[in-house]
Amino acid sequence: MRTWQYIGTGLLLALAACGDSAQTTVASVTAPLPEAKPVAPKADVVRVALILKTLTNPFFHEIKKGAHRAEKEQGITLDVRAATQESSIEQQIQIVEEQIAAKVAAIIIVPGDSRRLVPVLKKAQDAGIKIVNIDDRLSPEAIKAAGMQPVPFISVAGEKAAYLAAKYVADTITKPTEVAIVEGIRSADNANLRKAGAERAFKENPKLRIVASETANWKIDEAFALARRLFKAHPNIGVVFCANDMMALGVVHYLQESGKKNVLVAGFDAMDDAKAAIRAGQMAVTIDQQAANQGYQGVLTALAMLRGETVPELVEVEAAVVTADSLK
Repeated sequence: MRTWQYIGTGLLLALAACGDSAQTTVASVTAPLPEAKPVAPKADVVRVALILKTLTNPFFHEIKKGAHRAEKEQGITLDVRAATQESSIEQQIQIVEEQIAAKVAAIIIVPGDSRRLVPVLKKAQDAGIKIVNIDDRLSPEAIKAAGMQPVPFISVAGEKAAYLAAKYVADTITKPTEVAIVEGIRSADNANLRKAGAERAFKENPKLRIVASETANWKIDEAFALARRLFKAHPNIGVVFCANDMMALGVVHYLQESGKKNVLVAGFDAMDDAKAAIRAGQMAVTIDQQAANQGYQGVLTALAMLRGETVPELVEVEAAVVTADSLK
């Protein structure tokens, strides 16, 4: 049995004994960002909650870092909470309940599920708490059906960014090649957008054929196990697109352990270990979606709402394609 964990940003594989330079712009800001100015006098400290999917993925540490920068600049109190795993939806719902009881002024959330978090966020909104959504979009249909007020969303253009990552590898293929897609949690909007973007890019090259598209739930260990199954069923896979870097690293470790060569792996998140894998020739590409900036802008948007200002419903932060050339 293999267990995986992160210490800092270094990947640790434990065996258990049992049977940025030149970058390609993807999307730019589509609406003016909130002005950085205090929401209240220093004597009246504003309490804001940042609720993440998990802190086992370094990507969310970057969101937290950006939010803390805004906290320091604005003189507010930021309470950062996270579920144990990205799939721990009930735990995340409970965290929202606790923040409602704590009477925070605003909640900035990266939801683990695009629909299941809506009822409890409606409850928070009814209690007068401002809601800001970052990274993974809450379902607009579910928000409307619940009778919520519009919730501002801050992220990269996920489908477009995934398309460019997949296109980067697709454009190198000149002979018939099999492709696999490793998806995130299927109830998460960003997982579906990234899958759609990858599919669009791969279908543009007639030499490519998608032979498998399965979920590894954002997890490195599940991606390792999935890669083993996929390559057993389809030994000629030559390209793997992964909806995040954690899963891409799981695939990379499978390829290293199995000795398979000449497989192009694409990821998403621009984690330090993914960049190291690109430099080492083990991955081809990843996407930098400026996680810290998402966290920073999330706090500023929440404070603008608390000042009674009108904020855009959608802000797309810049993202970039990261390759060996861009890392030189």
